[in-house]
Amino acid sequence: MKATLVVGLEIHVQLATRSKLFCGCKVGYADEPNSNVCPVCLGMPGVLPVMNRQAYEHSVRAALALNCEIARFTKWDRKGYYYPDLPKNYQVSQYDLPLSYDGYIDIRLEAGQEKRVRIIRAHLEEDAGKNMHEGLEHSRVDLNRTGTPLLEIVTEPDLRTAGECRILAQELQRLVQFLGVSEGNMEQGHMRFEPNINLRIDGDDGREYYTPICEVKNLNSFRALERAVAYEQWRQLEEWKRDHSYTLERLGKQNRGWNDERGETVFQREKEEAHEYRYFPEPDLVPVEIDEEWLGQIKASVGELPMAMSERFVACYGLSEYDASVLTGDRATAVFFDEATVAAPGLGKRVSNLVTQHGLRLAKERGCGVDELGVTTSQVAQLATMLDEGGINASAAAVLFEKMLTDERGPAALAAAEGLLQESDAGALASVVASVLADQAEAVAQVKAGGKKAGKARGFLLGQVMQQTKGQANPQVVGALLDEKLRQE
Repeated sequence: MKATLVVGLEIHVQLATRSKLFCGCKVGYADEPNSNVCPVCLGMPGVLPVMNRQAYEHSVRAALALNCEIARFTKWDRKGYYYPDLPKNYQVSQYDLPLSYDGYIDIRLEAGQEKRVRIIRAHLEEDAGKNMHEGLEHSRVDLNRTGTPLLEIVTEPDLRTAGECRILAQELQRLVQFLGVSEGNMEQGHMRFEPNINLRIDGDDGREYYTPICEVKNLNSFRALERAVAYEQWRQLEEWKRDHSYTLERLGKQNRGWNDERGETVFQREKEEAHEYRYFPEPDLVPVEIDEEWLGQIKASVGELPMAMSERFVACYGLSEYDASVLTGDRATAVFFDEATVAAPGLGKRVSNLVTQHGLRLAKERGCGVDELGVTTSQVAQLATMLDEGGINASAAAVLFEKMLTDERGPAALAAAEGLLQESDAGALASVVASVLADQAEAVAQVKAGGKKAGKARGFLLGQVMQQTKGQANPQVVGALLDEKLRQE
């Protein structure tokens, strides 16, 4: 018996627009319940929706990055269902003519190999509201989120492990953040995952079995996604082992929820088929026709994608895959690093360390991007060069990076003004080294004797020189001088 996991993902991505999809209401998080609503998103009689152009352009931009075909003509459809958080009793979506289709995304698996996941479609739709239950005597509905623009990405069932599902979700988050089409904030629900999971089982009796397709709804973290898929893989196999009639043919499809505390899925309801949603064309919205000029403008804004840029950073600048992935977490950081490295040829690793260790930390503290700190790429390139040439040490570089936030002078001028320049002149340091060796006869003897204490004694002598020079001596030069003097004695 052999069981193969088969998973297709549906990903809902909240687009980074200031207003909703079909009205001018604000898109906000944690605002007072029902404070960002109007007659349009509340579904009042007689109101007319108007499409948000930016939401459509964000969707096309993401679809292009997913290598999708872009439909030149698409329409809107009403998807009917009766939930308390859906005030119109239908959702405006795209059914048979989505804005994009037939795409793919390449992901890098943990073992290093690439895997291609096919995209069936990516279409635009409006979000529902939110039912509130916790800490209340009775359930309430917050409709602030109603009408928020969502891009729904639907993959083919190409995923074969829970880990692949997590990696794909993480890569999609990186992609939409890099493109600027979504903030991709998991805590604020900007991305929600719904895996469709079943098993293909080659039975010992020579027959092929398919377990029921179970869609786990509204997973809002990578960890929950991976755990839910792994649990379903185990649960469905156990169900089939107990009863070989546990099949898709007999039981069809179902929706399940995820209980994170218990680490298990729970049955919710049988899954609806398309005809049960009673789709029909939305009569209050005109179709969207995208011409070549408009499409060309959107294509021009996509640029180099994060995976390609990450591979270039590894190949051209000698970065590790981890450093490259951090730098390509958003476009502004990647471009900032790229420009700084061009100005400091051969020092990609130095520049990377400055940007990731100091730039990103300071940006996070100030709630802005690295490119908005006030430090220029030229300053960072100069700082990397000074480090590489031994003009300053790593501690001084950290101080100088922060000072450059508010001081337009270059790092060399700042280092001189702050007394942070590192002494690398062997002639100037020779007398200090000689003085330390003369004063520390016991440590000198321990180094010469060799054994376990030799390394510690040498480190002590080096520390004494650094102390006498107030930390401004180049440790590499000092080390070389110490070794030379000790050999001569």
